[in-house]
Amino acid sequence: MKLFGSSGIRGLANVEVTVDLALKVGMALGKSKKNAVIGRDPRVAGEMIELAVISGLMSAGCDVTRVGLVTTPTLAYAARNYDCGVMITASHNPATDVGIKLWNPDGMAFDSSQQEEIENIIEKEDFIYVPWNMVGEITTYGNAVRDHMDMILSHSTGAPIRVVIDCGGGAGGTITPFLLRKMGCEVITLNSQLDGHFPARNPEPKEDNLWMLKKAVKEFDAALGIAHDGDADRMMAVDENGDFLSGDEMLAIFARFECKGNPMIVVPVDTSMIVDDSMPGSTVVHTRVGDVYVAEEMKKLKADFGGEPSGSWIFPRISYCPDGIYAGALLVDIVKEKKLSELRDELPKYPTLRSTVACANDKKAAVMQAVSSKLESMGEVSSIDGIRVDMEGGWVLVRPSGTEAKIRVTAEARQDVEKLHAKVENIVKECLK
Repeated sequence: MKLFGSSGIRGLANVEVTVDLALKVGMALGKSKKNAVIGRDPRVAGEMIELAVISGLMSAGCDVTRVGLVTTPTLAYAARNYDCGVMITASHNPATDVGIKLWNPDGMAFDSSQQEEIENIIEKEDFIYVPWNMVGEITTYGNAVRDHMDMILSHSTGAPIRVVIDCGGGAGGTITPFLLRKMGCEVITLNSQLDGHFPARNPEPKEDNLWMLKKAVKEFDAALGIAHDGDADRMMAVDENGDFLSGDEMLAIFARFECKGNPMIVVPVDTSMIVDDSMPGSTVVHTRVGDVYVAEEMKKLKADFGGEPSGSWIFPRISYCPDGIYAGALLVDIVKEKKLSELRDELPKYPTLRSTVACANDKKAAVMQAVSSKLESMGEVSSIDGIRVDMEGGWVLVRPSGTEAKIRVTAEARQDVEKLHAKVENIVKECLK
């Protein structure tokens, strides 16, 4: 039984993620935990799933503390005082979806072995039901947001700059505007009302969804624009000209500010060379795509910084949870010294091409094996997640989609990227015949 994806359990509410499944997750988790803290984002189905998880936990004798509607990094920080944390969220997925993500006390999401343990208990229905007088107790705690804010403020200096924040109707509206005002910023909010229908925009903070933020930053002459997804573990930015920064550029800027000496940085296999080349002397380690895999490797290697170009930034000195709130505060500290557009201009720029090739799901494994044998002669091959080939002048990644009948082809090069991309794309197409 495979329930967990690259970032917890997610799916269509009442279809893929049901009350029955949530109850079983709670029962499985409660089997080994004495106490847990639980929170949720504003999704319409969130409280329904939360209550089911709580029932499962209590039936196994686990005490539960509810912190209410909070961001994922707020919940992960609250987990430091409990055996585990549970966040009801589908992160950047659309309003139709809901999900469950589990956290360790150090802010690290449940790793692969912990996820497998939960899945095995559910598959075997190996639950425990405690006697009536040992059922878990339920309490509430109202200061989780304040605790998270205080922690971030202890690491931030702030600046009297104008910032536009687009929370997208998500949980970021409970904390980010208030935090930045405490840091001395003049804050202008967009879509910061809590609304699980996400009426203003899709929760994912990618450029296509942030036209309002780009326009507002220019019209209000702001120094910075910040955008969150539904649970604010992600953060993306717009510079003072209203231009969106790519995730690779954000990774490089954070790494240059956060890391000193010869740091170790952990990123997924689809990350640009911008990070490597902007941090001479650094060691860049690649993982599978997914913030949990990045965090796992960071913890294992005691890395200095890591993240994903999708907007997840992990600062191990505070937590192994991607924290879009802390990232926004850090960006304020960064831009008070130099404009975001100027920081971007200092980074190398390499063209990247991406495409997809249709491939039936049952043929993916055979096609990928054939592609791998043909790419081996091109450079250094890694099969961590798909097939990545690193060459002197660039890299290519051939990776099967986890959700669609497609194989994705990505190429980046210092020159002739079109030639490199076309060559690899043709290899994939030949292997389909």
